[in-house]
Amino acid sequence: MAQASSPSKPSDGAVFDAPVTPTRGWQGLGRVLDALTPSAETAVPLSPSQVTQKINQMINEGKAQEALESIERREAQRQQRAELGTDVQLLFLKGRALSALNRHAEAIELYRELTIAYPELPEPWNNLAAEHMRQNNLALAKEALEMALVANPNYAIAQTNLGEVRLRLAQQAFDAAGALANSRAHQTRQILQQ
Repeated sequence: MAQASSPSKPSDGAVFDAPVTPTRGWQGLGRVLDALTPSAETAVPLSPSQVTQKINQMINEGKAQEALESIERREAQRQQRAELGTDVQLLFLKGRALSALNRHAEAIELYRELTIAYPELPEPWNNLAAEHMRQNNLALAKEALEMALVANPNYAIAQTNLGEVRLRLAQQAFDAAGALANSRAHQTRQILQQ
């Protein structure tokens, strides 16, 4: 599996690349505005919550590689600043970015680590199950979804996914019975396909 190259850090240590400065129209006025621009850095850094919101948006927009690079820069910042604790949301988003980049083995490992460290969170369990479903490991997906529902019995996404896993497991059972030429299994299989 190809490894992503180390992202280049923006010169100001920001997590995200700086936006392009817009054109200011009339050049004379633009020069005056440039002269009035403070020479000190006045930008307020994004809060951790704003960083995760922006990364989530990037992943949702299909910019998983860019999101992963931003996550790696943020992790480097946290390490450089010796920030205490773990940014669980950032790790969860890293798993989503890895999955979107088809780096499923890495995503599974990350979700496993999250479920060990934070078993009370249903989202990592659900996403771990989704990864197992992609690989057709339905038994492991079922176990992960059951754990998600132990963590939060009202987690609708996990309930829906568990229903899908159970249907797929039932389909496999009927396929196996159909292979043994059981006509009742064949009839039930046809009902499930409707």
